[in-house]
Amino acid sequence: MSEHFDVVVVGAGISGIGAAYHLQANSPDRSYVILEGRARLGGTWDLFRYPGIRSDSDMYTLGFGFKPWTDAKAIADGPSILRYLDETARENAIDRHIRLSHRVTRASWSTSEARWTVVAEQDGVERVFTCAFLFLCSGYYNYDRGYAPDFAGAGEFAGRIVHPQFWPDDLDYAGKRVVIIGSGATAVTLVPEMAKQAAHVTMLQRSPTYIVARPSTDAIANGLRRVLPAKAAYALTRWKNVLVQQYFFGLARRHPEKAKARIVEMVRGELGADYDVGTHFTPSYNPWDQRLCLVPDADLFATIRAGKAEVVTDTIERFTPTGLLLASGRALEADVVVTATGLEIQLLGGVPITVDGVAFETAKAMTYKGMMFADLPNFALSFGYTNASWTLKADLTATYVTRLLNAMRKRGMRQVTPRVGAPVEAMPFLDFTSGYVTRAAGALPRQGARKPWRLHQNYLRDVLALNYGSIDEEMEFSNPLPHPDHAAA
Repeated sequence: MSEHFDVVVVGAGISGIGAAYHLQANSPDRSYVILEGRARLGGTWDLFRYPGIRSDSDMYTLGFGFKPWTDAKAIADGPSILRYLDETARENAIDRHIRLSHRVTRASWSTSEARWTVVAEQDGVERVFTCAFLFLCSGYYNYDRGYAPDFAGAGEFAGRIVHPQFWPDDLDYAGKRVVIIGSGATAVTLVPEMAKQAAHVTMLQRSPTYIVARPSTDAIANGLRRVLPAKAAYALTRWKNVLVQQYFFGLARRHPEKAKARIVEMVRGELGADYDVGTHFTPSYNPWDQRLCLVPDADLFATIRAGKAEVVTDTIERFTPTGLLLASGRALEADVVVTATGLEIQLLGGVPITVDGVAFETAKAMTYKGMMFADLPNFALSFGYTNASWTLKADLTATYVTRLLNAMRKRGMRQVTPRVGAPVEAMPFLDFTSGYVTRAAGALPRQGARKPWRLHQNYLRDVLALNYGSIDEEMEFSNPLPHPDHAAA
């Protein structure tokens, strides 16, 4: 037996919940179901439970455009974000459409039937769903496995080695020596939080990352809320933050040396003239070649100043029974080692896809507007920005999908497919040098050098293009409905 829906959404995290809202708001005549592989909604914000987990973007842009973020803190902790997602799903009756513990294992498209067949596994039993449109909102990384280098001698270590993606409930690090390997967003979050209980925390990095301190609260946002209705205050704050972020991003890209000097100068102001900022906080790359790390209220720097934590820039020679031996010859003693070494990219949720019996190869595919693929019918992927909040692009993608769905119905067509209409030069999907991107480069799709195949990391341009631009630009509507009054697309 199978169930049919107009749209199958895969994933009940930020992207999936947002997609459901936009489907209900813009295409209310379409039926949909959300298939979620985990036992509860929330995606990233349910999976990650390491100490201090928080957003690395302000919640006025990471939050949904349709639901105001009203908490005082702009940089929010994980449990608060999860509550926000729960509220959104419940208030809009989205939770009624979610099938938990339904892990999608494969999907196949049939042109003759103009429909997808989606197979999910629930407690060892296969469940089959069919749909007219498949919308993948499953994130960009492997939920089952994080990136963990094969460190020599790890088996000899007498303490515990943990990866933040799979934080054990029974880990007691109070009064213990902790080494955190990594310098990204997870590492800079863990250091000040674990230092509250640990005897000492060392952040061991192979190379530095740009780190910027910001207040955890937004004084303007909190002030606007006191004088304006919640929705108006939220909308103004959202646009204020978008414009400010885009301005400084553009400035950094146009004047990278000045931006680099300014960021390093701010770190030196936090740690003092005698601190070796050149070694530990001055990256070799330019700002925004990789994502900047945000530390609210300069908590990382305060922890270092207090002597509760230190940063060591070196490479690992091997683990020892009592800690780590570094390439410089220095030994780091540790009771607990946290490998904050990053994520493993996995597009499409790892779901194998076939089109009329032929396997779809992501690595050979060309992306359309950063959300669809050439020659892949009735399919969209939610993928956020690398230089701004994920949700900004996710919201635009969901709105664009509903525009396509409504046009298909109005035109009496069952199939919509991006087609390359003229030669287009292929480029990397992500212009980013972060480790998790470079490790996955061979498996990622390509983008084009011109629109609509170009992936813009620019919210303002995307608002105009996706909300108001043409939907016919190198897009083929085909496969007419059998009957003019047919209800399904």
